[in-house]
Amino acid sequence: MSGPVLPPTPAPLKSIQHYLKIAAEHDQRDPVVSYWCRLYALQTGLKLSTKTTEETNFLMKLMDWLESTKKALHDNEAITNNVAAQAHLENWALKLFMYADKNDRNSNFEKSTIQSFYTAGLLYDVITTFGDLTEEAVQNRKYAKWKAAYIHNCLKNGETPVPGPMKQEGDDEGSVDNLASLDNDAEAEKPNIEPDQNSDESNENQVSDSGVPTPPAIEPNPYNPAPIPTNPGTEKPSSFENFNNLKTEGGVTLNLEQMTKAQKLIKWAGSALNYDDVPTTVMNLRKALHLLTTGQELP
Repeated sequence: MSGPVLPPTPAPLKSIQHYLKIAAEHDQRDPVVSYWCRLYALQTGLKLSTKTTEETNFLMKLMDWLESTKKALHDNEAITNNVAAQAHLENWALKLFMYADKNDRNSNFEKSTIQSFYTAGLLYDVITTFGDLTEEAVQNRKYAKWKAAYIHNCLKNGETPVPGPMKQEGDDEGSVDNLASLDNDAEAEKPNIEPDQNSDESNENQVSDSGVPTPPAIEPNPYNPAPIPTNPGTEKPSSFENFNNLKTEGGVTLNLEQMTKAQKLIKWAGSALNYDDVPTTVMNLRKALHLLTTGQELP
């Protein structure tokens, strides 16, 4: 998939460049990530726009690309279905986070480690397209942005970073603007990592041209838990055939999409109740209960 041909980013919209860059890095490897990063950039840009002709032209070209891409990928559920899209992005952000955290704790302060923390942090921003982040995701985002900025600054100043968590409560997270130089550094000095084809761990070292690695499914380090609690349930099984141990009372097996949908329905019910919207709360709870007991979705 190719990205849009856009004019120079107008000054008031400069902050969306970070998300457009991640989108460009994923055009060939993951069109789902590319699509939602650009959609988030568009939504943010519309809020930031001062309505000049230059800004409107830029955003319209981005909008045209999103519309044509959605039509071209209409058979991709992670493009057309918000629940599937959110699960896809959460899974990828978590893998990047765990990859970076493992390298960091092993004192592997390479560019790919910084870029993985950086990309994970921004992907959690993109996930807010679907609603509020979970507490876990909020913590992951904050830690990832802070850690990317911390390692980057240490290396830039000739200092050796301290591996693992050392952030004190109340410290500010690294903002997107503070991490801007990471984009330029990634272009100027991409990781020079040659995977050993004879090594079982060679996949952990494969890095794309963008400087963002292709992480395997990584478990938290057993000797020291991850600094931010992670939910193994967000890790997507390699195939649905491996996800066959959850059944309804009637013996119907629930697949990953159905479990994810039920979780979202319950989450939406809780959100509606926070706003005293009892009818919506009841409706979502009924849908979740029906799905979990019958394996079928209510219209």
